[in-house]
Amino acid sequence: MRSPQPLRNGETPSPHHRIPTPHFHSTVTLRKLRRFNSLILVFRLAAFVFSLASSVFMVTNSRGSDSPHWFDFDAFRFVFAANAIVALYSLFEMGVSVWEISTGATLFPEILQVWFDFGHDQVFAYLLLSANSAGTALAKTLKGTATCTTSNAFCVQSDISVALGFAGFLFLGLSSLLSGFRVVCYIINGSRFHL
Repeated sequence: MRSPQPLRNGETPSPHHRIPTPHFHSTVTLRKLRRFNSLILVFRLAAFVFSLASSVFMVTNSRGSDSPHWFDFDAFRFVFAANAIVALYSLFEMGVSVWEISTGATLFPEILQVWFDFGHDQVFAYLLLSANSAGTALAKTLKGTATCTTSNAFCVQSDISVALGFAGFLFLGLSSLLSGFRVVCYIINGSRFHL
């Protein structure tokens, strides 16, 4: 086998003799990347906590056989299902964020990871927004009926569940902004980082 010959002026390198260029990051850059990934992790943790709390508040919203049950109302079932789905998604994404912080690499190939995070953040944020909006409309309607006068605790707990769901939406929306920033960086620089 012949050793590679040095290039002379005007020659183009052969595609078979490509020299890989290592990515250089200064310690300041590495700290910024770690801080950015940690911020995403914090937002995903907050979305997980609020969505899980909303699901738990909704599923435990039954006071006995004579009081109303959350599963009797379609909007409250939607609130529970959406928040439970987002809690599971956020738990998965927290694991992915921890993996990325600890190893410095993405779980999936970089282009797939960037678009996966952004697309799913968008879809689940809109899912939460629509579910909690439907829950808000039903809770407001129930305020004027006998349901809330006979069982005020049911209505209060439903309101708390919907409010926690909106907080989960807020943090998932912030995660979506950061994952959108990573998509733009990938399109412009070919890397998910802006540095």
